[in-house]
Amino acid sequence: MATAWSLQIFKRQQHFLNKVHSTELARGFVHTSDEGWLSSMFAHKVDARKDAHSNLLSKKETSNLYKIQFHNVKPEYMEAYNKMSDEVQKELHRDADYPCEVVGSWNTWYGEQDQAVHLWRYSGGYPALTECLRKLNSNVAYLAFRKERSKMLISRHNQLLLEFSFWNEPLPRSGPNIYELRTYQLLPGTMIEWGNNWARAIKYRQENNEAVGGFFTQIGELYVVHHLWAYKDLQSRQETRNAAWLKEGWDVNVHYTMPLIRKMESRIMIPMEHSPLQ
Repeated sequence: MATAWSLQIFKRQQHFLNKVHSTELARGFVHTSDEGWLSSMFAHKVDARKDAHSNLLSKKETSNLYKIQFHNVKPEYMEAYNKMSDEVQKELHRDADYPCEVVGSWNTWYGEQDQAVHLWRYSGGYPALTECLRKLNSNVAYLAFRKERSKMLISRHNQLLLEFSFWNEPLPRSGPNIYELRTYQLLPGTMIEWGNNWARAIKYRQENNEAVGGFFTQIGELYVVHHLWAYKDLQSRQETRNAAWLKEGWDVNVHYTMPLIRKMESRIMIPMEHSPLQ
């Protein structure tokens, strides 16, 4: 049974690779003759000429802004860093004056080692971010934390993000789970095409409640997409991803989005003790 299932997946993947090869030979992106067919198949198609990409792709009913932080920690300080982050984030959550909340905090398990990843949500967009930063810069306890934290870090960087309109809202969930952060660096000018494809394809990845959130950058490195997934374990991840190939239409999404990617990366992450996403 398992062998037959694996063979079926292999055949679908081979069929997909043959289609990608043909596409690349013909043009490198979507062939002109496919445009009418594509227009009819995308349920959430947007027109790149009507508005800024961020307005077309992000959720209209909310004004949430997200920040993702990547902290590369000195190995000997990892435990102390996690404990200190836990204490500070709890304090911020208890204070209703701060228009921000931690969506999730993780340590990278596979990928870049000794790394912490934090996802923040600012309810109210850029004004909320500005207000939060202003209050933090006058918070004596937070300034002391930031000074102490600087001794523990090798490097850090962040990005400001919007969430795709067709993705799940990232809500707290119980564990235990592992999380995969898949990061795609797209070719400039291809974000609308990416969004149109994934607006249809996301339905193929909902069966096991694995879809957590989908985001694209506004500030930081541009044309970057982050997809966040949750699985019970690595075996569950493999089975869930393999099952997607058995669904008619998933291979079409991969076929049309693969040429849009310059670079991609996968991180497997373990939630920190205080993370709302467990």
